[in-house]
Amino acid sequence: MRFYRPLGHISALTFDLDDTLYDNRQVILRTEQESLTFVQNYHPALNALQNSDLQQLRQALRETEPDIYHDVTVWRHRAVEQAMLNAGLSAEEAASGANAAMAHFAEWRSRIDVPQTTHDALVKLAEKWPLVAITNGNAQPELFGLGDYFKFVLRAGPDGRSKPFSDMYHLAAEKLNLPLGEILHVGDDLTTDVAGAIRSGMQACWIKPDGADLMTTRDSRLLPHIEISQLASLTSLI
Repeated sequence: MRFYRPLGHISALTFDLDDTLYDNRQVILRTEQESLTFVQNYHPALNALQNSDLQQLRQALRETEPDIYHDVTVWRHRAVEQAMLNAGLSAEEAASGANAAMAHFAEWRSRIDVPQTTHDALVKLAEKWPLVAITNGNAQPELFGLGDYFKFVLRAGPDGRSKPFSDMYHLAAEKLNLPLGEILHVGDDLTTDVAGAIRSGMQACWIKPDGADLMTTRDSRLLPHIEISQLASLTSLI
């Protein structure tokens, strides 16, 4: 554990999910492939569709609706629906197909192997502080064994703009009925998690990815209060 700023009183912890509490990279790669295969097999007119086509549709949506990226689930749904419309499906068929595709996506998205060390750390931390999850993504921790640790989960889109915007940080403090400065946010991203939390008035803990170095990284905006390389290190604060 490395300290960069004086750590104040802590009354609660908030956590990013993906790549903070588990490795999300292979989950996303597998989910993207399974989702594409599902859409390709949904209708013969879609069997040549590629992920690059869906990315182009997502980019087009963002150009016409700049704020759509705050809700990644809606953004993905709209892109799949548009792909189906472009392939000649009716509006009703495309809406139904996009709903089915998103249900399939959610199933694979939740096939996450959470390390036992994460469970062990969260059990100890939850005995000391209320824990909250704040995510820009669409992971559902209740579907892969993490739901019981959190008082509540905030997701970009339904609960405000994505990090580093302050919406969800402020909402977490409001729901916890705590001052922002007494909450320690833990995340792997120096921009969305560290800078976002500090600019919102929280304290921040950076759980650094393998091989990362705060002194040389290009995306550092603000120094975290503390830096750790494994989640279990947080239990030393108890």
